[in-house]
Amino acid sequence: MNSKIWLSSPHMGGNETKYVKEAFDANWIAPLGPNVNGFEKDLENFLSGGVNVAALSSGTGALHLALIACGVESGTEVICQSMTFSASANPIAYCGGSPIFIDSEKDTWNMCPIALEIAIEDRISKGKKPKAIIVVHLYGMPAKMDEIIAIAKKYSICVIEDAAEALGSTYKGKACGTFGRFGILSFNGNKIITTSGGGALVCHTQEDKDQAIFLSTQARDDAPHYQHSQIGYNYRMSNIIAGIGRGQMEVLKDRVKARRKMHDFYVEIFKDIEGVEVFSEPGEDYYSNHWLSAIVIDEKIVGRNREDLRLAFLNENIESRPLWKPMHLQPVFVDAPYYGTNVAEKLFDDGLCLPSGSNLSDYDRLRIGKIIKEFFVNKTKLPYSLVSE
Repeated sequence: MNSKIWLSSPHMGGNETKYVKEAFDANWIAPLGPNVNGFEKDLENFLSGGVNVAALSSGTGALHLALIACGVESGTEVICQSMTFSASANPIAYCGGSPIFIDSEKDTWNMCPIALEIAIEDRISKGKKPKAIIVVHLYGMPAKMDEIIAIAKKYSICVIEDAAEALGSTYKGKACGTFGRFGILSFNGNKIITTSGGGALVCHTQEDKDQAIFLSTQARDDAPHYQHSQIGYNYRMSNIIAGIGRGQMEVLKDRVKARRKMHDFYVEIFKDIEGVEVFSEPGEDYYSNHWLSAIVIDEKIVGRNREDLRLAFLNENIESRPLWKPMHLQPVFVDAPYYGTNVAEKLFDDGLCLPSGSNLSDYDRLRIGKIIKEFFVNKTKLPYSLVSE
């Protein structure tokens, strides 16, 4: 059997071991140290805009701390994009809050501004003004941030950007993760760069960063003994993990370029196939890192559905995956309010994420293209550069 082609596998640059070795040589085996400081500075420089970054153990932990900073507690409500990974919604429950889910819009597959405002006005009419809005840049595609930020300002609600999938993406030239009061980054093993695990909280003030670091290190008071006046968490990134991140930052731009190349590959493959739409930027204001390339299949036109294609890939040891199942359809959130129509549900039914790794080879693309060609009964031609004798 051919080797496995993964949906999105880790891709090391080579210099990661240098930073990790420095940590070992200096005995900085702790949740602080030169690599942590350096990784935070690297991210701040890349994002620009004068942001402050706190390196943490996960993007989920970062979102939890952001919610705490926004005043989310037991009995409060938080608006959350429905079409996303569960880690966008779970921290709301960690705080004792209740999620209010919002449908997607068709252009970016992200939070629908129209449904958002309807939800806010309805919750306010019920005496339950939301404490925060969690908007997600799905698969690296920037959300409609101008409209979402304007609505949030109108009702004085904190915005938290889940940019876990969007490092390297921009909206109107500004980095995703820098629009709201807080931004969330993830460096999980499948992300555009990885520290094997890990995440970061993007802040706009040094005060917010300092408070996040305080809470992420068990909220230890300034005393010679261990004293705690509030609940803390073990969320700080280790100096070893941060060393991997420093090496990955050196190749981040190359990784974005490679992911976008995979998107272009799929655009070329599907350009003449009726009934298949490749998820792409809706306009010049949007620049996606295309962390994952995805398609939507119209079964009425194609005669086959996304599950048929997924199984065809699986039969050839190639990983693909349905789009995120919307949170309002998840058993754990069955009782949560939902605002919108059926855009997210339809995307889940018809959408498929395709292999998108920055380390895929021409031969990998040839294998992928061959399956697509066969699946759609030779309705397309492979890009000329990938066709072999």
